[in-house]
Amino acid sequence: MTNRLVAYTGILGVSLFAIAAIVGPLLIDDYSEVSQFISESFASDTEYGGYLQYFGYVPSGILTAIFSFSAPRYLPNSRMIKAGFFGLAIFYGLGTLLVGLFPCDAGCPTNLMVSSTSQLIHNAVASLTYIFFPVCLLGIGLGLKKFESYGHLSQIAITTAIISGVFIFALFSNPDSGYRGILQRIIETSFIIFLVSSALRVGKSTA
Repeated sequence: MTNRLVAYTGILGVSLFAIAAIVGPLLIDDYSEVSQFISESFASDTEYGGYLQYFGYVPSGILTAIFSFSAPRYLPNSRMIKAGFFGLAIFYGLGTLLVGLFPCDAGCPTNLMVSSTSQLIHNAVASLTYIFFPVCLLGIGLGLKKFESYGHLSQIAITTAIISGVFIFALFSNPDSGYRGILQRIIETSFIIFLVSSALRVGKSTA
């Protein structure tokens, strides 16, 4: 794949995620972006959940994984950078794919005793994604910091790692918070900002 095709793949991946995350709530009466998880917009009891899964989150996860596996070829040769992007491919890209394939139950309950198998898989994958997501971003940022011409992207990676880490901690501390929806959307926005920034940088690469 050429650097531009890799860049387009990454941007398309996050665009599909963003579109699904915006459109989903609009299809449900009384849905609250502040207090409800994104996953609740395509839960097993939702009328249009299947469309959001297979036209939004599943292809988004695949494209994000492809981008994250391919991007290091067009960035400085660094183990930290490569490990960080591979981590994003596995935990965020494939994680989004699995979350899309295994939707949560109605209301996305956090109580394991009342959860279906799909809900348990959904929760486990989402938790692993959020645990490793800021670590991967931080690794990429520190790896890029060693290369002067990548200072701006390094700052974006480190900043989004810190922001997402703080809000992930807040979300994990109280998953039933009345603000869990906005917390999750800040986390996801952090990733979108980083991935679009890195895709644009890959697109300009001469490697």
